[in-house]
Order: sequence, then structure tokens, then C-alpha cells
Amino acid sequence: MTAPRPGVDTPDHRGRTGLDRAGRDLRRNPDVVVRDVELTSQGWHVLRRTTFDHRRRDGRWETQQRETYDRGNGAVVLPYDTDRGCVLLTRQFRYPAYVNGHPDGMLVEAAAGLLDADDPQTAVRRESAEELGVVLGPLTHVLDAYMSPGSVTERLHFFAAPYTPADRTGTGGGVEAEGEDIEVLELPFTEALAMSLDGRIVDGKTVLLLQWAALRGPFAAQR
Repeated sequence: MTAPRPGVDTPDHRGRTGLDRAGRDLRRNPDVVVRDVELTSQGWHVLRRTTFDHRRRDGRWETQQRETYDRGNGAVVLPYDTDRGCVLLTRQFRYPAYVNGHPDGMLVEAAAGLLDADDPQTAVRRESAEELGVVLGPLTHVLDAYMSPGSVTERLHFFAAPYTPADRTGTGGGVEAEGEDIEVLELPFTEALAMSLDGRIVDGKTVLLLQWAALRGPFAAQR
């Protein structure tokens, strides 16, 4: 008799079951037929191995396997103050970057987080309060993007929003109980943009938002 599998037959440590069902009912693409989904790991997030048939452009069918890392969807925001010409960013330690060649793992980034049960707008306001200690003005939706579509399922929602010094009502720093230790950086926009070009900022979502702000966003008219 097969023992019950946490996350599949019985609740895992987050109360989840049926984690091996994701993708089994997909029918949107007639050239893809999902055959099997295997749950290979369920920590805080979920790793799956999916077997599917794929019809190539020449008409031949072939069977492939892909691993996908499911961490949920997220949202990111660039707070800006055009009167003073500055933006709010964060700096924190990122072990994956550190182990993959970054000198010290301390990355400068736009504030971001997972949606959890919130909509994207609510999530970025929550993250801005927790990480930056700021209450944002009206949100501008910039775009949505899959940042690592070869293996990570996450879709990231990008926003920008104005703020003033009076809107910085907290200290930020993140949630200590979640292991966060975040430094708040208020930088001149011109410096932040230069950092995205010379390698001091290497986080993809942040580079994208800074480029948007310079080309089409709140600082476009100043260039």
C-alpha cells in the first residue's frame, strides 16, 4: 500500500493538497497534450516535473519533460518623486545571486513581493509599506512579464507611483519574522539610471522599471 503523499493526498505543512494536479486540464494549445505531472518537492514553493506531448512546427509529435518552479505571481513598484528627482529602492542580501557570482549578494532592487491572496495593486502597496515605509500615490500599471519563463511560472506585475517626503510614514526594512533585513535607498533618478547601465544594479525588474521611467515614464520629459 502506497503511503499518503503530503501535498498530494494529505495536506502539507501549508495545508495544500492536489499539488500534482496543476496543468493536467490545460487545453488552450492544441499542439500540447499534458500526460503526467509529478510533484518533486514542496517547500514554501513547489517544484513539479511535467511530461507532455508537443507537436513541432514540421508536424511531428515528441514527448518532453520540463521542471517548473511555482512560487506564485508577484508585483513590483518604482516609487518616484519628480519634484526632487528621486526614486525609492531597496538593498538586501540575495543568496541565489551571491552563489552565482555576485560579489557580495547585496542587490539594489525595486520593492516587490508575492501577491499571496491579494490583487497586484494591493500587494505593491503592502510591500511598499513593509519594505520602504511609504504610502504610495496613484498607481500606474507599466506592464506584466514572465521574468524567467524557461523554468519559473511567476508572472510579475509592474507598477510605478508618485510619493512625497510626507508619504514616508514608516521606517521600512521588511518583516523581520520573515527573515527580511532591507535597507531603504532614496537615490537621484539620474544616479539610479546610471547604476542600471554600469552594473551596480543588476536586478532585471529594477533595470526594466528604470528604463521605462527614463524613456516613457515620469522622467522622460527631463531627458
